[in-house]
Amino acid sequence: MHLSLQDRPPEAQAIRVIHASLDAGVTLIDTANVYCLDDHELGHNERLVARALATWPGRRERVLVATKGGLTRPGGRWERDARPAALERACDASLQALGVERIDLYQLHAPDPAVPFAESVGALAGLARKGKIRWVGLSNVSMGQIREAEGIVPVATVQNRLNPFFREAIAEGVVEYCGRRGIGFLAYSPTGGGRLNRKLPEHPVLRSLSAELGFSPHALVLAWVLAQGPTAIAIPSARTVEHAVDGARAGDIALSAEDLQRITEAGFSA
Repeated sequence: MHLSLQDRPPEAQAIRVIHASLDAGVTLIDTANVYCLDDHELGHNERLVARALATWPGRRERVLVATKGGLTRPGGRWERDARPAALERACDASLQALGVERIDLYQLHAPDPAVPFAESVGALAGLARKGKIRWVGLSNVSMGQIREAEGIVPVATVQNRLNPFFREAIAEGVVEYCGRRGIGFLAYSPTGGGRLNRKLPEHPVLRSLSAELGFSPHALVLAWVLAQGPTAIAIPSARTVEHAVDGARAGDIALSAEDLQRITEAGFSA
């Protein structure tokens, strides 16, 4: 996301960041049509991902690309539009931007209060029947909405916020439910995002664990997120090669039960 918003790096650097992630073993790229500055450049991040994959010497078939529809960016604002017709138009545009005949994972970016939720999910089910998408995912949804969607279409993934500062996905049972149902849980903002992300290096518990284990505080937080459920997937963002590689290292961290408890019980003030 941050390769296409304000303060984004030059395209050549952005592609190097994506290549570095893939070289480090990342096999899932999460994007969206609205990762851009405004509605005039919808699909910016999707096109960037497509160019990065086209120039990466690795095996493209190893990489799953997930994108989303249901938001718009008028004047740079984030607004919702999950009408069925709008979702189909967005999906068609994403297919073109990504340069593929079928999207691996297409997610409803957020429920639209102006549209019955079942209609939005039904539109994604229709896109799957037409062969435009392989799997249907949801984002920013409640337990009730997940269950409602399951009555319409198989739900492959749920993407909600989860980090040590904001644990509502755990408290509300979403992470546990996804693990029990075999639904991938994609944790967005896994290190807190923006201002909160910058607080991690000075956190006393993380600083201590970092010295003991030899991993960065950010990687330790990602490992904590991964440990929250059997289907938990962390999707950190990065603007630099260094941060991309550091994030990928989280998959190599085996936190002990005691280490996990230390992070879980630590205070993280937002």
